[in-house]
Amino acid sequence: MDASASLIACLLLACGAATAQVPESGRAQELRFSAEEVDASMGDRYIDRTVGLAAAGKLDEDRRLLARLRYISAELVRVAVELRPEAAQWSWEVHTTSDPEVDAICMAGGKILVGSAFVRRLALTDGELAVLLAHEVAHVVAEHARETFSEAVLLNRLPAVPLDVVMARLDSDLSLQIRLSKLSSLQESEADQLGMMLAHRAGWAAADMVGFYRKLAQGEQAALISSAYPATASRLSMAKGMARLFDD
Repeated sequence: MDASASLIACLLLACGAATAQVPESGRAQELRFSAEEVDASMGDRYIDRTVGLAAAGKLDEDRRLLARLRYISAELVRVAVELRPEAAQWSWEVHTTSDPEVDAICMAGGKILVGSAFVRRLALTDGELAVLLAHEVAHVVAEHARETFSEAVLLNRLPAVPLDVVMARLDSDLSLQIRLSKLSSLQESEADQLGMMLAHRAGWAAADMVGFYRKLAQGEQAALISSAYPATASRLSMAKGMARLFDD
């Protein structure tokens, strides 16, 4: 290791940061919280949310959809482990909810929640549902939540701050959310591309990928076309381009 590389390594260790790369794209990330800490905190949030939904009678009512989700996600997790071996140790969990505010989320550590109303509204086939799930799994594989928390610390130029403080600020600080919007948009595009690759490796057809993004564009779902997401037309164009690559 030369002198400059040694200095950089020492500085990273001193500030508690770690460097990483997003699978496939190789994009560099600076991560200031451990994966274990982030997974545990997000796992707690997932428990709180699912317990609240269960208490309201809005968790896992659609047993058929739940079975579809679990069947499809199992193969996606298998290919995710090929990209990030430590994913085999994560406590993957899948639930569905009738809460109309939920489309689909996947928290760090592999905690998935899918809105049944969203799936019905788009009339998703199994293949299209796989693309939706693959997008969410891609967020986890790329450690986007861990990256977002780390960037929030960097933006505020703060010393060592506990993760729970950063998470609370992200929930309530609109200016911080706006400053992170460029990263959020990048992560969404990344999850689209990495998700399609996961779906392809899991055996789903390229036509399913184009079909999902076409339905998304036609449906104009507000929850999925907020400022954090690329325009639906550009997402559909990306899907068509990647589908051609997969079909070659």
